[in-house]
Amino acid sequence: RLAALMGLRAIYVFTHDSIGLGEDGPTHQPIEHLMNLRAVPNLTVIRPADATEAAQAWRAALLNTDGPTALILTRQKLPVLDRTELGSAEGLQRGGYVLWQSADGTPDAILIGTGSETHVALEAGRQLADEGFSIRVVSMPSWELFDRQPADYRESVLPSAVRARVAVEAGVKLGWERYVGLDGAVVGMEGFGASAPADVLYQKFGITAEDVVVTVRALLGK
Repeated sequence: RLAALMGLRAIYVFTHDSIGLGEDGPTHQPIEHLMNLRAVPNLTVIRPADATEAAQAWRAALLNTDGPTALILTRQKLPVLDRTELGSAEGLQRGGYVLWQSADGTPDAILIGTGSETHVALEAGRQLADEGFSIRVVSMPSWELFDRQPADYRESVLPSAVRARVAVEAGVKLGWERYVGLDGAVVGMEGFGASAPADVLYQKFGITAEDVVVTVRALLGK
């Protein structure tokens, strides 16, 4: 907070970013901390989805000379996304970008993910595409970087005409309504975590591709 207040060029590295910590239990699962950090004025918070985005996040942190940057990293073993079929990780420099879209034109629904949950959103998007829906998956590692972009860019990523939007993040839902709107939904946490293997926790708290698919279907009335 002091670094943000003074506009210091500091880089903070936070790990252990979600309920994916598993057996370490709820005391180590920062359910509300990520949103707390986003609430600090002049602090740029970046939660990358994979190693490629992490490299871009470090670049963004080095380029930020007007205030501190918080890099939110995971302890989980996340797969590296195949950029030959997905949007370039350089999109992280703009805070949010189209990671994948099942078909050209305006999508039926938009899924927004950060960190390890970007993979959940992508899996759900592909399942929905197999069901015949047109789906866009957006990686949004940094609200602050995205909000600094011109309005036309933000509109190109999150077109206002698409009201069916679902954000996916293993933390408190508070705040995501700014991107999903009143007609959208958030797949996230309602309380604290628990002590169990990560896969069990994601199933228990309903943060899986299947849960996202069900949520999107409900928004689309299907």
